Amino acid sequence: MPKKLAHRKPHRPDVTDGVATSGNYVAFGSFGLKAVTAAWVSAQQLEAARRVLAKYTHRGGKTWIRVFPHSAITAKGSQTTMGGGKGAPEKYIAAVRPGNIIFEIDGVPETEARQALTLAAYKLPVKAKIVKKQ
Repeated sequence: MPKKLAHRKPHRPDVTDGVATSGNYVAFGSFGLKAVTAAWVSAQQLEAARRVLAKYTHRGGKTWIRVFPHSAITAKGSQTTMGGGKGAPEKYIAAVRPGNIIFEIDGVPETEARQALTLAAYKLPVKAKIVKKQ
């Protein structure tokens, strides 16, 4: 969850059009997990993938998370009639477009990094590929 919010209940982000124009190259580590499809990635999914990376690398090396779940998604309770305003914030998501680098990793051998990123990709709702720093 973000520390400060400009708006408690923002509009829902659109990820259906275009590709990532920023955050689309490996900047910090040696290997990255690059999104091939667009989706909303929740804070819980990012945390699950991060934990897989930490566990598989035995907390060796360094990991960077390149996306942050800024956007609040609201939901009204089930069995609620129409009207009565917008629902309460339920979860926070990061809008990921094709080309976004989601994770970066460094300080571990290539085979271990590739395997760890593959396992982390299973936890995310996007199709992803592993890229190497140019």
